[in-house]
Amino acid sequence: MGDILHQLLDFVTSMGYWGILLGLAIEVIPSELVLAYAGYLVFKGEISFVEAVLFGTVGCLLQQIILYYLGLYGGRAFIDNYGKYLHIKSKHVDMTERWFQKYGAGVVFTSRFIPVVRQAVSIPAGISKMKLIKFLYFSGIASLLWTLIFVALGHNLGENWGNISEKAAPYTQPLLVVAILFTIGFLLYKTLTRNRKNRDKTEY
Repeated sequence: MGDILHQLLDFVTSMGYWGILLGLAIEVIPSELVLAYAGYLVFKGEISFVEAVLFGTVGCLLQQIILYYLGLYGGRAFIDNYGKYLHIKSKHVDMTERWFQKYGAGVVFTSRFIPVVRQAVSIPAGISKMKLIKFLYFSGIASLLWTLIFVALGHNLGENWGNISEKAAPYTQPLLVVAILFTIGFLLYKTLTRNRKNRDKTEY
């Protein structure tokens, strides 16, 4: 890891729990590194595990809320013009927009575990005016799981927390499978509910 990135991490974490929250909310540094470093600080006894997870989850969720409102009020034009400053490419928004239209709200949960589109999915959710409560529900669960994994891994790796990228794959890949199964279950539930409603209307 480069010296500049390490200095940024030191600056963020020097503010304690609030630094972790801020670092995740703006995500200048990848969330995996911030959370793994937070886990390392837990390992050193400088912060507690519970509060690292709590502030990490809130920070991840806050970032998604910001992107949701950028989509809601800025629309696609804003992202096309200024997305590069947020490290979000238009092609990734295109991809998540298609997924969102095809699979619905469950994609907000599943996409949190796909590095390329993890941030981008919140934008079409805002553009489509997805209900905020539903958005917070799916995003909150995913953010909590993501935070738990990387704080725990950072804690277990200890001094080797910088190797998080190679060590995380065995944990994140099964979680992605679970997330996909969750989305399939959600789609089946929506389909069955819609069919039941249509059947009830037909009977009347």
